[in-house]
Amino acid sequence: MPIVSLIAKPGHLDPALVDNLRNAWGGGVATWLAMDEAAEFPLAAIPDNVDDVRASLVDQVDLNILPDDNRKKRMVLADMDSTMIQQECIDELAEEAGVGAFVKDITARAMNGELDFDGALTERVALLKDLPESVIDTVVENRITLMPGGKTLLATMKAQGGYAALVSGGFTAFTSRVSDLLGFEENRANSLLIEDGKLTGKVGLPILGREAKVQALEEITARLGISEADVVAVGDGANDLGMLTRAGFGVALHAKPSVQAECALRVNHGDLTALLYLQGYPKAEFVSE
Repeated sequence: MPIVSLIAKPGHLDPALVDNLRNAWGGGVATWLAMDEAAEFPLAAIPDNVDDVRASLVDQVDLNILPDDNRKKRMVLADMDSTMIQQECIDELAEEAGVGAFVKDITARAMNGELDFDGALTERVALLKDLPESVIDTVVENRITLMPGGKTLLATMKAQGGYAALVSGGFTAFTSRVSDLLGFEENRANSLLIEDGKLTGKVGLPILGREAKVQALEEITARLGISEADVVAVGDGANDLGMLTRAGFGVALHAKPSVQAECALRVNHGDLTALLYLQGYPKAEFVSE
């Protein structure tokens, strides 16, 4: 039996909207996971007009249709940039190098799938040549902020025996720190090459991109003895689509248009705790650190 999930910014989910949609679709009793923020109800069958209704509500609420079985996942596999943190690390490094606007444009196009990921990364890293290694500390301390809800997402899933892996097309210099801050068990990313205390303008090979994220999904689930259906994956860019379309729940979080178009689950109004609501966790069961 499919489940209709409705998630909005705190205080912005109108109970009348929930009731009207439930009545229009002949749904079952609505359950409020968080008052005025997240609600859900079961359906006998998926309505034919789901896409039209979803489009009409896109500015108000995240509407998703979920299966009612195997909702609580055993692993979260997450992208980092613009997903677990609110920035793109390479863009912030580029600001320090004085080429921020140029690099941001390349990043946006690459994440929307308009450019080859490997080539775009190589081109952007080349512009960072001769920056002092200390710039990494500067960016972490002054420019990087965590995406709201990340600590709660991981703490709640780990309290239920879940596993958390961070896999990024960014850099280990950042994923290692973000991983420690949020409580990931492991992290994978690219390496910025450094010589004599300066960035060389090159990235370590092979470059971790779309296929490497799928590989991480395959390897980690096999090691844990779970299936890909037991995973909730989250990301925002085109290089995340491989893992998003393979995982049991693939969530496009504040994602690029081309990514949203290919993902069944989309979150634009909620923060990372939306991944808990999608799994059926009520706010009263959230674990915070």
